[in-house]
Amino acid sequence: MAKSYVKTTHYSRRAFLGASASSAFAFSFLPSHVFGANDRLQIAGIGVGGKGKSDFDHASSHGDVVAACDVDSRRLDVALRKHPNAAKFSDYRKMLDKHGDKIDALNVSTPDHHHAPAAMRAMEQGIHVYVQKPLSHTVWEARQMRLLAKKNNICTQMGNQGTAENGLRAGAEFVQQGGLGKVKDIHVWTNRPVWPQAPGVTERFKDKPPVPAHIDWNSFIGPAPMRPYHPNYTPFKWRGWWDYGTGALGDMACHTANLAYMACQLTQPNEIEDLGTGPINPETFPAWATIKMKFPAIGNSAASKGRGPIDFHWYEGKVDLKAKNLPPLDLFHGERPTNSGSLIVGDKGILYSPNDYGSRWKVYANGKWKNSNEVEMPTPYIPRNGRGDGGMKEEWVKAIKAGKPDIAMSNFEYSANLTEAILLGNLAMRAGGKFKWDTEKLKASSKKAQQYVSKEYREGWEVNPA
Repeated sequence: MAKSYVKTTHYSRRAFLGASASSAFAFSFLPSHVFGANDRLQIAGIGVGGKGKSDFDHASSHGDVVAACDVDSRRLDVALRKHPNAAKFSDYRKMLDKHGDKIDALNVSTPDHHHAPAAMRAMEQGIHVYVQKPLSHTVWEARQMRLLAKKNNICTQMGNQGTAENGLRAGAEFVQQGGLGKVKDIHVWTNRPVWPQAPGVTERFKDKPPVPAHIDWNSFIGPAPMRPYHPNYTPFKWRGWWDYGTGALGDMACHTANLAYMACQLTQPNEIEDLGTGPINPETFPAWATIKMKFPAIGNSAASKGRGPIDFHWYEGKVDLKAKNLPPLDLFHGERPTNSGSLIVGDKGILYSPNDYGSRWKVYANGKWKNSNEVEMPTPYIPRNGRGDGGMKEEWVKAIKAGKPDIAMSNFEYSANLTEAILLGNLAMRAGGKFKWDTEKLKASSKKAQQYVSKEYREGWEVNPA
C-alpha cells in the first residue's frame, strides 16, 4: 500500500476570499476562491515541454503565470519566454511548497508516474488541476485522485481532448437514446506502440552516459526506483517502460475508448481477461496484447436509462510481430479498418469511429452504412463545446470561475473511472489469465494481478490516500 507524506498547509487568498461560513471551518480542505467573471487566475504548470507546452500555453491564456516546473531547463526556458516574471523549478514539490498559496490553477503534463504525486499535492492545497491522460500510473492512484477532488471540491479536467468534440457528444447521445438498440460489445484498437519497448527493448541499458547539465535526473525519476540516466528514457520514450508509463493501453484508450465509455455509461468491469499478450518482461510493455473486460448491467436511474452487460475488447500491436491486432473483420461490413478506432456493436446496428477522438462516426444498419449526418438524431442534451484541446481548458476555467466542477466534462468523477477501468487491462497483461474485480474494495481475485493495483513510492515522493 502507498505510504503517506507530511502535508504543508498554506493559508492562501483562496482560503478566505468568498468562503462560506460552513466551509471556512471544515478541516477536510481549504475552500477555493470564488472568482468573478473578469478575475484572472494565477496559473502554474508542471511539465511544460512536448504536449505539456500546448497545455501550458492554453492554460496560461486564461490568467497570469506564477511559476512553472520541468526537469529539462531548456524546455522550461522556452515555455516561459512570454512569462519572464514566473518562478522556475525542476522539482514540483519545491514549487508547491514555495508558491502553492499563490496558485489557483495548475496543469500537470508529465510522464505518467508523476501525475498523481503532483496533482494530489496540488489538490491538498486547494489548487484546481488539469491533468494529462491517463489520469494516473496505477488503479489505486486514480481512485485517490477522484476521492480527493470530490472531498476538496476541486475543479478538474483530464486531457483527453476528444471529450470536447461535438461529434463525440452527439455520438454518445445517439447510442444512449437507443440508436444501436441493445449494445453488447465494444471493440477498440490502436496504432501504438510507436516508441521503444518489447520486443526491441526488454532490459535496462548497460552504458551510463553522464547526465546533461539541463536535466534534473532525480526529479525525472521522482517516485520511481532510482536508476542511472540514459537518453532513451526521456523525453517521450518513457512511455514504454513499466516504471514511468502505462503503455499503449494507458496512452491511447483514454482517447479511443472515450466515445464508447461515455455513450454506454461504463463504470468498472467485474472481470478482466488477457486473451493473448506478447512475452512479458520486467522492464517494458509487451509488443502486442488483446484484453477483454466484462462490464455488468446497470439499472435505471435519474442519470441513466439502464443497459445490459457489455463486453469490451482492446487490441494493440502486431500479433507475433506479423499481423496488426484488429477486431473481427466481419464487423466492418466492407469498411477498411483504420490504424486506430472503435466499434460499438448493438442488436440494431454498429457505430464505427475511424479516429482516436470519436469526433467522426458512421452507423451500419439495415444492410448499409450511413454517416452521422444521415441518421435520425435525438434532441441534443449534452452541452456542446467543439473547440478541441483549447476548449478543454476553457471548460475547466469556466468550472473554476463558476465553482461547479461538473461543467468540465472530463472531470475526475468521469475520467478517474475511465482511467481505473483502462489500467485494469495492464494488470491483466502482467498477470495473465482471467480475474474477477471488486471495484469497491479495489480487489482482484488473482494475487498476481493484485500486486499491480498500487505500488511503492521512493521516499519523499509518496502519494497520500485521500
